[in-house]
Amino acid sequence: MDISASKSLIKFKNEVGTRFQLYNSLFTSLPFHKIEKTGILLSLFSNLCEEGYHARKSPVEIVDEFFSKHTSGGNEKERLNLMFSFIQYVERQVVLFDALEDASYKNTHDLTGPGTMKQLLADVLQNNKEYKLKEAFKDFTVRLVLTAHPTQFYPSSVLGIIHDLSRALIKNDAVEIDTLLQQLGKTAFFNKKKPTPFDEAVSLIWYLENVFYHAAGRIMNTIKSQFSEIISEDHAILKMGFWPGGDRDGNPFVNCSTTIQVADALRGAIIKCYYMDVRKLRRRLTFDGVEELLQALEQKLYDNIFIPGHKTSLSVPEIRNTLINIKESSMSGTMDYLCLWCKVSSTGWKFLDCISPH
Repeated sequence: MDISASKSLIKFKNEVGTRFQLYNSLFTSLPFHKIEKTGILLSLFSNLCEEGYHARKSPVEIVDEFFSKHTSGGNEKERLNLMFSFIQYVERQVVLFDALEDASYKNTHDLTGPGTMKQLLADVLQNNKEYKLKEAFKDFTVRLVLTAHPTQFYPSSVLGIIHDLSRALIKNDAVEIDTLLQQLGKTAFFNKKKPTPFDEAVSLIWYLENVFYHAAGRIMNTIKSQFSEIISEDHAILKMGFWPGGDRDGNPFVNCSTTIQVADALRGAIIKCYYMDVRKLRRRLTFDGVEELLQALEQKLYDNIFIPGHKTSLSVPEIRNTLINIKESSMSGTMDYLCLWCKVSSTGWKFLDCISPH
């Protein structure tokens, strides 16, 4: 193992492995029935499995030895219940580990090293290759297509907990982490019925709203802040594709009604993202000539997603042109307006540049 790989492994163990052991201990203190006993027995079972494996014992021998040594035996139903409790416990440990990996990503990966966008853009500037980058972007597009199998995604309630848990772990907020682990302990990981194609779509739309929408905006803002003239407004570098609800490869549960339902859900999701960003802008851009434009746009976005049965014509060019007018109006004002614009553009305005006209 080379030195860099060794350092990366040590960093991963410190940032993820050690912290996992620390926060994993909170599971045994959760105020739920038999949770402490489950955690202790699971640890004993894990050790016995390792020893039994090295001793070349069969799975049946290992399980029988565990129940005879560490429990009162019990009938078959009691044994199955305990094994099912182990599975529930481990599922939540996996979520904790995943959340820790997400929270530690910036510390365990080189975000400016070879293969990253920052390294590429720095190389372009250093070698005066802006013209080559502009030529490359003329016909370059990345389409991210989201797809999923019904058994490969968490329920949306669990996804929300993972998201909040990652943020709490970044802040090392022990109180909030403990609260979220308690919530996790009582949240079901399995679906009570087989998910429909629309259920699959709803699960993936969560990622569109909470991950890809924000990531796309940051990527486009990074590129345009350094190479404002390189990206053409009539060519989208990032596009999204969506499989659930539109797959016609023999899925008997997908029909025209399903596709229309999913399309409406996708439309509502992106409008909701725009609405939340426009609200942020309106809290900062409160001067004459701009506030009215933002208020009208906010109301139109609101009507399209929060009023049942109310759907007005709302196109990307309309949203984009309104935001451009707001931007030009604010930047043509006094120096105070310009100073305010600089502050706003570093927070809520960046999403404008990632809106494609297509």
